[in-house]
Parts: sequence; structure tokens; C-alpha cells
Amino acid sequence: MEGLRYRRASSWELDLIMREAEKYGSLKHELFGVIEGRFRDVYAVNSSLWAELEGLKVPPYAFGTFIGTIKVDRNLVEKFYPNVEFFYFVEIEKNYAVLKPRSAFMFTTGKDVFREGVREYSWKGSRKLVVMDENGTILGLGLINPGKKPFIRNLTDVGAFIRRPRG
Repeated sequence: MEGLRYRRASSWELDLIMREAEKYGSLKHELFGVIEGRFRDVYAVNSSLWAELEGLKVPPYAFGTFIGTIKVDRNLVEKFYPNVEFFYFVEIEKNYAVLKPRSAFMFTTGKDVFREGVREYSWKGSRKLVVMDENGTILGLGLINPGKKPFIRNLTDVGAFIRRPRG
């Protein structure tokens, strides 16, 4: 925990978050905190939680809902890398796929999706799609491959945490 610092997200960081959200729709949340360490981890917080944090004598290791990380990419450009939970703070309007039940289950086990497993999709500009089940539950992120198999390649999903190796 040595060297960790928490603070509100700066206007530049908010802009990075908003630009990522705009690829899929509009951002529904406005208060974000950052914990700076090796990377800058971003958390969605509400105002009452933020007020509690300001009264702590020991800085927190984490708070709120972890939504992603800000890193410098290989081209030396700062970028916000969202996780699956980030998309619950976005009004999804484009670049999404709704899967049929069997495909939705298979996607959460790390599998790719064929065209016949997709109930509906919207694709405008970005090859990345938010993947959901028929109830609107966000399952993960996929990469669309129109005209090819698989139709949607699994980039990450809600089951990845459980499948990762321990040790």
C-alpha cells in the first residue's frame, strides 16, 4: 500500500472515460475516483461514499466499483481500459450484441459466438461490442468478425475471474 494515492478523477481522466463510453452510448455516472500506484485504477463512487473517504485517516486500497485502468499504450498515448463493470455505468445504444441463451452461457465460459447464436446486434464504428444476454445482463466484451467464423470473438467475460489460474 506504500505509495498509493487516492483522489477524484481529473478533467483529463474524465474525458478519457467519457470518450470510451461514447463508443457505446452515453455515460450515466459522473463521480469517479482514482487510486494511483503502478497504474491509475478508476472507481465509480457516489457522493456519500466520497464524503466517507475524505474522513479516513488511512488511505484506502480500493473503493466504490472498479471500472477500469488508465495506462499508457505502446504508442505512448494515455488510454482508459474499461472492465466489464464499466458498462453498467453506460447507457448502451450502439456497438452491442444480444445473445441467445445457449450462446450467452457459452460466452461466459470463454467461448466465441457464431452468427446463429446472436439474437440482435448494433455495430457502428468500433469492432468491439458489449455482449449481453436477453435480460440485458452484461456478459463481457467481444470483437465482431462480420462474414467470418466466429462472428464474435470473446475478448473478456464475467467468467474470466473464475477461470484464471491460481497460484
